Amino acid sequence: MLDIFEKYAIFGAFWMTIKLTFFSAIGALVIGTVLAVMRVSPVAVLRRLGTFYVNTVRNTPLTLILVFCSLGVLYILQINLADPSSPTSIVDNNIRWAIVGLAVYHAAFVCEALRSGVNTVPVGQAEAARSIGLTFGQSLREVILPQAFRGAIAPLGSVLIALTKNTTVASVIGVAEASLLMSEIFENETASVTVFLIFALGFVILTLPVGILFTSLSRRLAVKR
Repeated sequence: MLDIFEKYAIFGAFWMTIKLTFFSAIGALVIGTVLAVMRVSPVAVLRRLGTFYVNTVRNTPLTLILVFCSLGVLYILQINLADPSSPTSIVDNNIRWAIVGLAVYHAAFVCEALRSGVNTVPVGQAEAARSIGLTFGQSLREVILPQAFRGAIAPLGSVLIALTKNTTVASVIGVAEASLLMSEIFENETASVTVFLIFALGFVILTLPVGILFTSLSRRLAVKR
């Protein structure tokens, strides 16, 4: 086992997994919040656009989205997210487009988690906000979204855990995260069971504390009705 750690950058691969998760989670939270606002908007066009995005993305395989980002956007449309003259341009582009793809995909799930949180807010509170002269945007910002986030902590935690595990799909476009390194080790080493247990334990270490943390937060921050 020690030989495997000496020969392969296992900690580096998991560090890449952590970076993919962190930056993708931020992007998914931002996009998902915008989508959730669109889905509860009084403007019919925005509601339809939000619904179309969620239904389309949720029913599209993540692998297809990442391949489209890499092959379609990067190599065909030549849209670079890194300096083309840099010697690490290909690697940097693959990493950044993987983050974009993961964020775009999981934003649909963040949206639905937040919308479930919005549904926990009593209708009377929104009506009270309108009665004192708050606009729709002000009602969302001051009354509805703060409670929606508190009500959606548990499902958001589930989305984050799923995102962490789904970073393994980034290996299809050559991002050197944990699953890609595991495949390489399987090809070169004979201790396949040991390798599998190492990487399985690594993902448990990454996801288990997240589940415990979000479960605790959901109980502590739950809105008392």
